[in-house]
Amino acid sequence: MESTFKRILLKLSGEALSGEGRFGVDPARIGPLADEIGEIRQLGVEVAIVLGGGNFFRGVSEAAQEIDRVAADHMGMLATLINGLALQDALEKHGQQTRLMTAIEMPQVAELFIRRRAIRHLEKGRIVIFAAGTGSPYFSTDTAAALRAMEIKAEVILKGTKVAGVYDADPLKVKEATLFSHISYLEVLSRGLAVMDSTAISMCRDHNMPIIVFNLNQPGNLRRLVLGEKVGSLVS
Repeated sequence: MESTFKRILLKLSGEALSGEGRFGVDPARIGPLADEIGEIRQLGVEVAIVLGGGNFFRGVSEAAQEIDRVAADHMGMLATLINGLALQDALEKHGQQTRLMTAIEMPQVAELFIRRRAIRHLEKGRIVIFAAGTGSPYFSTDTAAALRAMEIKAEVILKGTKVAGVYDADPLKVKEATLFSHISYLEVLSRGLAVMDSTAISMCRDHNMPIIVFNLNQPGNLRRLVLGEKVGSLVS
């Protein structure tokens, strides 16, 4: 079977690694996730990953309100590094070659992000995990995903979530919410839909970077997506 995509950027929230729990990393969740990512790598897809850190610390949460925003954002960046190390370990235990790259210099833990080096790792078949967001406060990991996707010339951003795609309302709160199979960047922005933050969506619109939002908790969805099946919602 041949993949539709040559190079993708997979955007995962920190909660994707925490399974049923709300905090930390759940080995029962991260193992199968590493398997699924390994499967699409075996199909010949070059895989880059941007991770959130919400399973450890979310800079814009109520708990962070008393902390200076810049300090809180740096704490969130460090949380993504913890997740990056956990996912790297799981992937390597499943036989994959990886590189963890960080936007904050930390040579004992990960390589500093250098665009050409990241592309070279991908060309050599390594799964590249980008941690620490953009390295700057006030920018989310959604924005980091959009930025890195463009820098490495990915063909698409695949955003794994816990729902089937993009809805006109929160499907966890509104039973009658309608699922979009396709929606434009402008409509996402005008409706204020929680696909990615507005900075990330605007960047993707300006540079024509498609986003597919899909249910990561449905086993096999990632494989089906890269094989060209209609899964989730396309934002373009």
